[in-house]
Order: sequence, then C-alpha cells, then structure tokens
Amino acid sequence: MRLVTRGDLDGLTCAVIVTSNETIERIKLIHPQDITHGEAEIFSTDILANLPYHPNCAKWFDHHLQTDNNPKPPKKFEGAFSLAPSAAGLVYKYYGGEAKMPQFAELVRETDRLDSAQLTREDIENPQSYILLGYTIDSRSGFGAFESYFCQLVNLLKSKPIDEILKHPGVKIRCDKLHADNEKFREALKDHIRVDGNVVITDFRGLGEIPRGNRFLIYTMFPEVNVSVRLHWGPCERFAVAAVGHSILNRTCKVNIGDLLSRYGGGGHHGAGTTPLSPDKVEKSLEEIVSALKSSVPVTA
Repeated sequence: MRLVTRGDLDGLTCAVIVTSNETIERIKLIHPQDITHGEAEIFSTDILANLPYHPNCAKWFDHHLQTDNNPKPPKKFEGAFSLAPSAAGLVYKYYGGEAKMPQFAELVRETDRLDSAQLTREDIENPQSYILLGYTIDSRSGFGAFESYFCQLVNLLKSKPIDEILKHPGVKIRCDKLHADNEKFREALKDHIRVDGNVVITDFRGLGEIPRGNRFLIYTMFPEVNVSVRLHWGPCERFAVAAVGHSILNRTCKVNIGDLLSRYGGGGHHGAGTTPLSPDKVEKSLEEIVSALKSSVPVTA
C-alpha cells in the first residue's frame, strides 16, 4: 500500500498519522496538477491525502475547494473531505484524533496554522518549532526535490520531540540555509517585483535559480497590499506557475483564490492557490488574474 501526498507540512503530518495507523510500504510525493493533468498513476490500494480525488484510490482525504478540473468523489467513499484548515486535521480525526494519538495534537494544530496561513509577523521573521520545520519542506522556499528528506521527517516526528528534530543534522542544515539566504531572497524580491494597486507581483521567470527564503517575507515588505502573485517556471519550462495568496498581515482581500484559479486549470483554498499557465498565454492570463484580484476590497492604510 502506498501513501500518495503532497510535499509540504500538511502532507507530512498526513503521512505521520497515516503511517501510524496503516501498513504503508512507500510514500510518493506528487503535485496536485499531476492528478489534474492525468499524469499520476494511482492504484486501487493507494491512500491519497492533501490531493484532488482520483477514482482509483482506496482512501482519499482533502480540504481544498473541489473544481470542475478534477473528478468528483462519489457520495460514499473511504476517507474524509471538508473545507478545513488542513487535510491533516481530517486525517487525524478519521484515525481517532487526540483521544487516540495525543502525541500528535500540537503537530496537527501547528499544521492547521501554517496551511491556513494563520501566522503572525513573528512566525515570518523568526519562525520556531513546527512552523520552522514546515518552511524547510515548502517547495516555494527553494530547496528543490526532497522526497528522502520528507520520509526521514516522517520517522523523526513519530519518535522524537520537535526540539530534537530541529537539531538533527539534516534538518539543522536546512534551517540554517533558510536563515542565511533570507536576505538574498529579500534582495531578489526587490529586483523582480512590482505593485499594481492592492496586488504585489513577483516574476522569477528570469532567474536561473531562485534564492531560498520565506515566501511570506513579501508581506512584511509591502504591508499595504492584500494579495500577492508569484510567477516561476515549472519543470523544464513547459509551463509557468502562478502562486496566488491573500496577505497574512492585511486580511482584506475577499477574492476566492481557489475558485479564481480553477478557471485556469488550477485550484486551492479560499485564501491561496496555484495554477499552471501555458507559456504563450502567461501575460494575458496574468493580466486577467490581477484584474480580478483588484476587484477585492481596497487596501487599508
């Protein structure tokens, strides 16, 4: 049996809980677009978590908005779906929650906080504990592929407290790199950014390598905006990726991001999401997305 999930803190916490309750032979990390585009091979024994539904799976857990770009689950299926702060919270409840696994209660609470971006300025500028750990497996932090690191964290989280995990050599080196590169990342943002009304737009397509850094830093640099758009190339530059999110420091944007991006083949939450954009349509699609975001409630001083 495989667990197929996404490589972020939500997927990691799902993996910790699922592997504590099921016999999982392998963990496979994929992107939601792999399912949307029909590129993921899903087997009848697979458990899917934090990903769109696939009709072949044995169990499915997710908390994102369902869009017309993906198959809809039947009325009765094994697993759980709800619009919630994280998929991990649904998985936790399904397998017995705090009554059965009290050792994971704080991990799930912090996963809820990070995945729903219920963060403070301190969480951005001086992250600690599970929030810091989450940044080390955020694809937008710039660490690249990390499936082996992900699987290592699953085992560590099941056996050690977070303070010890952060001191583990493989984890510590990522935390140190994240801290060291944040200033380079801040400079890269300044060189590849523009503000259009209430929207801050970062275009990293011209960079050969994006510096590692905390993706939420942009909101401390531009506290007056209430939503961000970030562009970067997908694998082999076959398509561009637009990542859109409400500001976590100026929560006045009312546009449903997941719904907006579903019109372009993507999806996500009310407050954040991603979509692929074909190279020949990037500029037109970006203009349309920014225009829709500018219809949000005006920024406040």
